[in-house]
Amino acid sequence: MPATSLFRKSMKPVQSSLFEPDPSLPGGFRYQPDLIPPDQERGLVERFAELPFAAFEFREYVGKRRIVSYGAKYDFSRERLLSTEAIPSFLLPLRERVAAFAELDPAGLQQVLVTEYAAGAAIGWHRDKSVFEEVAGVSLLSPCVFRLRRDTGSGWERASLTLEPRSAYLLAGPSRAEWEHSIPAVSSLRYSVTFRTVRPEWG
Repeated sequence: MPATSLFRKSMKPVQSSLFEPDPSLPGGFRYQPDLIPPDQERGLVERFAELPFAAFEFREYVGKRRIVSYGAKYDFSRERLLSTEAIPSFLLPLRERVAAFAELDPAGLQQVLVTEYAAGAAIGWHRDKSVFEEVAGVSLLSPCVFRLRRDTGSGWERASLTLEPRSAYLLAGPSRAEWEHSIPAVSSLRYSVTFRTVRPEWG
């Protein structure tokens, strides 16, 4: 069965950014440096030490990065969204900030994925599963290159930027529906906290 009714659709649509969009980046993509101050970053990383991380598994593949999901998790073996533990209270202030940046209802960000990238860990080309709608992430501790690409039929259209520590990004519109993204191997420990809305048919 799909996820339970605890999932609610985001209440506000994505609107234009307060900042001028970078014309080299896909439509619907938004980026904000310094979403949170350094002391909040340190506090989050300290709390991450308490989380029950497990290696990312995709069928027979086991990735170098470790993850933990709250609110819901996607089961790749059964290709369905499952309910899981509620979002920890220490992540709720971060969700508020991300929601304000993304111009979404905080309660609409029903799924949270915390990912630990050890040195050398990467994530390959992909689009987040179609059960999710808007995707917003916060990058912590070390920078990384965030790469995007879109199949034009005759080749790949590409874009990239550096996600700085404590920055946030939003994938919505074409950047979410038409573009894939990836992160090459990081050089030092990095964490990301990804918040997602869930499509109405899964609510």
